[in-house]
Amino acid sequence: MTDTDSTAEPSAPTELDPTQVPDATVRVQSASLWFGQKVALSEVTCSFGPGIAGLLGPNGAGKTTLMRAMVGMMAPNIGHIEVLGRNPRNERKVHSDVALVPEDEAVPEALTARQLVRYTADLHGITDYNNVAKALETVDLLPVADRKLSTFSKGMRQRAKVAAALVHNPSVLILDEPLNGADPVQRLALVDLFKRLGDQGRTLIVSSHVLAEVEMLASRIVVLVHGRIAAAGGQRAIRDAMADRPRRVLVRTDQVRGLAGALIALDAVAGIDIRGNELVISSVRARELAVSLPGLARATGARLLEVRPLDDSLESLFRELVR
Repeated sequence: MTDTDSTAEPSAPTELDPTQVPDATVRVQSASLWFGQKVALSEVTCSFGPGIAGLLGPNGAGKTTLMRAMVGMMAPNIGHIEVLGRNPRNERKVHSDVALVPEDEAVPEALTARQLVRYTADLHGITDYNNVAKALETVDLLPVADRKLSTFSKGMRQRAKVAAALVHNPSVLILDEPLNGADPVQRLALVDLFKRLGDQGRTLIVSSHVLAEVEMLASRIVVLVHGRIAAAGGQRAIRDAMADRPRRVLVRTDQVRGLAGALIALDAVAGIDIRGNELVISSVRARELAVSLPGLARATGARLLEVRPLDDSLESLFRELVR
């Protein structure tokens, strides 16, 4: 009798689904959610674990709906969502471990930052008000804790909302467009804060419609478009997916015909429209064009006066990803 097991070759390791992560604290499985005839989420499957993950998509992609479903504010019509192994819609105990920082300016400006955080502590049944001071200190607002929120800048109000979310020490923190409207200095302060929170082992899910913002924060990104998962993975994978798409690029130069002749020989160029001292290039592989353009300009003696994509909105890139 032959022992077939002893001669069998080991099977190749299974490649991890980019929408899934090991040790997930938040799991979304085949979730669809609609409002009347409007489909907000369609068969969304993804998961998130400790650290910072980015939820990227244009406005109206379904990011806010997904985040609200994650904290139990609404439930999917089909599919299910688990946070720390529980249903956030039906099992109230999970709310002590989860917090949502909404995008809207939902802060009563007549209150001080301390009063806002203390009010949230009361809602969670926290009687040790040392937690209030600790939350304010975490976001660097303790020195101005007794100033009214009406006197705060946009970035400071965002930090006050984060302090209110942290007062009950959640392990899962969901932040909807937290950098929206913040000035550059406040943006850097918030990015540093979120990184510190992620380094503590918390799960942070941060949404944005700006790729560069998400890249500052997250090593892993989930792209949502029209209520569907369009892509998921590391920063490089997402950028590569966006770069290798048909694009139209405008190039303004002092050597129009010489540069056009060199460019048209590239496999990545599908066509060129000459408009005065401008070239409108249709490229089937934008990344290859971007790499080749400087060398061709040098070779033809052309000065590149302006180079800009004509369809570089995230909306257009996301549409291509969906296709």
